[in-house]
Amino acid sequence: MKTYYLTVFEKDGTNVLDETFQAEDDDQAKKIGSEKLEEKGYSHHTHRCAAPEGHLVLFHR
Repeated sequence: MKTYYLTVFEKDGTNVLDETFQAEDDDQAKKIGSEKLEEKGYSHHTHRCAAPEGHLVLFHR
């Protein structure tokens, strides 16, 4: 399992969510990250989900 990093920002740059979660691979991380954003109501906020290697799995501006 790898640790992925999910971060959400307001338009002014304020960080409103910063959490980690475990996933087997990038595809599973993308699914889990999207589900977390939906359930917390942040799917339309600026967000990113980064893999432990540093590349982005999810990004929305």
